[in-house]
This record gives sequence, structure tokens and C-alpha cells, in this order.
Amino acid sequence: MPLPDVLAVFAHPDDESLAAGGVLARHAAAGARTAVVTATWAPDTPRAAELAGALRALGTGPPRMLGYADSRVPHSAPGRPRLLDAPLDETVRELVAHLRAFRPRIVLTHDAYGGLTGHEDHVHTHRATLLAVHAAGLERLCPDAGAPWRPDALYLATHPHSAVRSWAGLLAPAGKRMYTVPDDHVTAAVDVSPWLDRKVAAILAHRTEVERKAAPGLIAALPDRERALLLGTEWYTRLAVAPTPAAGTRPEADLSS
Repeated sequence: MPLPDVLAVFAHPDDESLAAGGVLARHAAAGARTAVVTATWAPDTPRAAELAGALRALGTGPPRMLGYADSRVPHSAPGRPRLLDAPLDETVRELVAHLRAFRPRIVLTHDAYGGLTGHEDHVHTHRATLLAVHAAGLERLCPDAGAPWRPDALYLATHPHSAVRSWAGLLAPAGKRMYTVPDDHVTAAVDVSPWLDRKVAAILAHRTEVERKAAPGLIAALPDRERALLLGTEWYTRLAVAPTPAAGTRPEADLSS
């Protein structure tokens, strides 16, 4: 069976590559449509150009940027509000428009913690995406944002407690606290090692983050074997969106298939 089309929604340029680069590359390589919506940074910034390079490495479509300011980097979107300060209804409507235009079977985003680091923009993006996924299927919500569309499932990029040992060695020296979930919260553990070269290339395309020794910079300094251990599996928690399909209708999309 062909792999389902995927739309990923993440807060910052580089989140897509770190959290879901393997799944995006896997689906794109299989011929599925894949795209990424990034909530922060303006389209005319160097980080937007780096994002475009990362998405080319993953084989996805061009960047789709909401253009809000990163909560910790005001110059990321001059003249625009921080993502956290923008009206939530406005952000949700923009995401609904992307969902209805792209019509994905699966949506990916941050988990409720905002991933390992718990960044406030990640948490906010998680909340806005949950609202948008449910609103996109209701014709009387955001009626000017396109025809209704309901994905089959929403997958939250996460890390189980059992993975903390491999990531602790990378993030602990940087003073990072890690947010992980109980292992039984993980519903899909995807082996992305066949697409690891593409995922690493996408991570390293975010040169600004490499140079300032953020997560891509820490990964750049690792030998290949350690990169493979760290990045070769992606974990997700699945949230059902659509009712169970009736007999004779299309099978429900699943990352594990």
C-alpha cells in the first residue's frame, strides 16, 4: 500500500528535521505528498533559506511559514507579534487553511510537552495544531479557509522515558532539562535508519543552529555511529481524529504501515 500524505506543523526551522525528518523523508521517498508548516520566523530571513534547504534534503514541498516571531528572538519576524502573543483564533485559522489546502491523511506536530526541551513555542504550536485539526473538518468553523477536510490521525512527536539515556549524554552538558513520556504512551516507534542520511543532511542544513551549537550543532559534532543511535528511531503518540472507517471505505492512515 502507498504511504499516506503527511503535513507536519512545527514551531521553528529545524524542529521538522530533528523531530520528524526520518518520517518525512520516508514518506516522500515512497511518493507520498509531504509538507511542513513552520510557525515562526519570517520568510525573508536566513533561517527561512536554511529551512528550504532542509526540506529539499527531506524531499518535501517548499516551506509554508506563518511568519510569527520566535518568543526568544524578536528580530526573527520584524513587525510581527510573537507566536505566543498572536490571537489564538488567528493562528488556528491559518493552520486550518493549510490543512484544507493540502488535505493530508496524517498530521505531525509537537507533543504536549513541546518535545524534549519543553520550549514554550513548541507547546503553543501543539495546542494550536490540535484545535486546527479538529476545526478543519467542521464546515461552519473558518468557512473562508477552504472546503472542510478531516485527517485520519494526528501524531505527536515525542520521546519515551527509555530513550532518555541516549539523549541525556547530548543535552545534559548543555544544561537542558528533558521532557519525556511513559513508554506505553508511544504508539509508533518508526525505524528511520534507511533515511538517516537525508535526516542528518536536513539537520545540518540549519547552519545558524549548527554554528551557535544548538541541537544541530551538537549533532554535527557526533561520530556517525552515535548519530545513528540518537536519530535512527522516531517516536510518536497517535491521536485519532476521524471515526473508524465504515466497511468499503478507504483504510485509515497509519505511520506504522
